[in-house]
This record gives sequence, structure tokens and C-alpha cells, in this order.
Amino acid sequence: MHFYPNERLALFIDGANLYATAKALGFDIDYKRLLALFRGKGQLVRALYYTALAEDQEYSSIRPLVDWLDYNGYTMVTKPTKEFTDALGRRKIKGNMDIELTVDAMRLAEHLDHVILFTGDGDFRALVGAMQQRGRRVSVVSTLQTQPPMVADELRRQADQFVDLADLEEQICRDPATRPVREPGTRPMRGRPAPAPVTTLDYPDEEDDSR
Repeated sequence: MHFYPNERLALFIDGANLYATAKALGFDIDYKRLLALFRGKGQLVRALYYTALAEDQEYSSIRPLVDWLDYNGYTMVTKPTKEFTDALGRRKIKGNMDIELTVDAMRLAEHLDHVILFTGDGDFRALVGAMQQRGRRVSVVSTLQTQPPMVADELRRQADQFVDLADLEEQICRDPATRPVREPGTRPMRGRPAPAPVTTLDYPDEEDDSR
């Protein structure tokens, strides 16, 4: 990765897409280490995480992660999921955050030098081009190490820099040995930050637009 120390950086994380990419690569992300990595690359202005939440459910597997990120340096951008029935009569849950991410990136553009976009979704090619026209550098973080690749070719080519998530594994992966062993229903001890929860997350469908 190539960064300049005086650059103003912001992370824009497509939560569902990043989770699917890390899962395909076979490791869990330590979001504390991820934040520390990019804080060391320049002047980190914001780290924004985007995900839709099913508000009508009694329990959402994403909620513990969202709450942890919100208290540990990330700006959370969420919205309720939408339920619909497809042409075959199957119940689907939609949770696309593309518009929210794009609008926020354009709003923050004047305060940034370098945008780091965590997604492989080709729909973001237009955003990357618009940011470049404003004189901003854009890095895309996804992977080519899966079959098929998780990143759309047009997005990778448009970016100023492509960073393969697989190359960051040693720097941002979660070490299973560091996970605390706790009895069910107990809370972590106060005085030290709890690690980000790791579980199988139930992200809503994004109309098969993960690439």
C-alpha cells in the first residue's frame, strides 16, 4: 500500500461486502487492528461503516458488532431493511447502502485527500471516478484471491490503488487465541475494551450485487 503521511484519509466500509470477502478468504477481521493500521498511514479523518439492520427482529446477529464499532472509533451508518417477495414468491430482505455511502463520500470529499473504499461492488465505479475528478486518490480494498474474484474488474481498474484484503490478513486478522472465554450471559470486565464480537453475521441480501 502506498500512502503519504500528511494525507487526510477516510475509510468507507461496505459492511456486508467486506464481511463476505473476509469470509471467502477464511479469516475474521479484528476491527481494532484495522483502524490502527490506517491511523498509521496518514491523518485518519473518519472510518464509516455501512450496514442495514432488521429492526423488527427481536435479535439481530449484526447488532453486537454495530454497537461495538460505534463505541470504538467507527461512525455507524445504518438504515432499516426492507422485506419483499420476489417473482417466485420467495421472501427476500433488501439492505443496500450504496446511496448512503456515495452521498457521504461526496460530502466529505473537500476534507479528504485519499478515500479508502472497502468493497468489490462495481456500482461504485462512478463514485471512484467522481472523487478522482475532484483530485482525490481512491484505494479499493477487496480480493482477487477467490473464485470468482470478489472485486468487479471495472472497479479495480478505475481505482488509483487496489489493495488485496488477503495481503492484509496478518495485519488485521483476529487471533482466535485472544478471544476471551466467558460464561454465557456474562459481560467483559470493565477497564479494558472488549474485543469486537465475532459470529456468523446475518447480513441482508443486496440483490446479488456483491461484485
